[in-house]
Amino acid sequence: MEGKIAKVLIDKGYLLFNSKTNNTSFTQNPEADALIKDIDPYHYPHAFLLACLMDRKIKAEKAWSIPLKIKTAFQSFSITDLMARSLEDYVVLFNNDNLHRFNDVMAEIFYNAIKQVHSTYKGDASQIWSNKPCSASVVYRFLQFQEAGIKIAIMAANILARDFKVPMSDHYSIDVSPDTHVKRVFRRLGFINEGNGNDEIIYKARELNPDFPGILDLAVWEIGRYWCKPKTPECEKCYLVSLCPKLN
Repeated sequence: MEGKIAKVLIDKGYLLFNSKTNNTSFTQNPEADALIKDIDPYHYPHAFLLACLMDRKIKAEKAWSIPLKIKTAFQSFSITDLMARSLEDYVVLFNNDNLHRFNDVMAEIFYNAIKQVHSTYKGDASQIWSNKPCSASVVYRFLQFQEAGIKIAIMAANILARDFKVPMSDHYSIDVSPDTHVKRVFRRLGFINEGNGNDEIIYKARELNPDFPGILDLAVWEIGRYWCKPKTPECEKCYLVSLCPKLN
């Protein structure tokens, strides 16, 4: 049964991956989404990086809206103008507009990321993923940013490959991002046992699809977000209803 479930999820993952158009909405706000998706080296590739770094401990839509809110407040989002602002400017803005659950910490992370893009990548965040790098390099480069962590680094690499069609030489190191939805679905599908942690989730996905473990990510995440809910799962709406071991 595990093999049948995995095949459905992998097929769904590749279907999403091979979609010719990027219809992903990160914020439900077209203007905010447009900023995040504008990864042209001469425009705002740092918006995507900064949005990824903000995505923790709050709703994703709110986190990914932060770049646009800062652009609106500062009336610019060029890396030069962002660099000209002080850490205090960011702390005040984050707190006054309540941009995050942890405003002081996230203001510092935002500020330090801008400085790192300027010093390490000459102001061009797209150098993190340009020139068809191996997937391990992309994940590693994201990990170098303050408090990025493996979940954010994997998520960023997966979005770049899947949604933005950024070419990479391989996808071996793009794992599933073990967020709360992925964990819950992996447990309910019997892929991992109750109490297993992030490492078990990552290695299970590697076992199921070694060439591109992260291909499972969005398919599983969507199930957890929309149907396989913590308390009131809507099992009848899920396309795995006939295979789920919790129901059969």
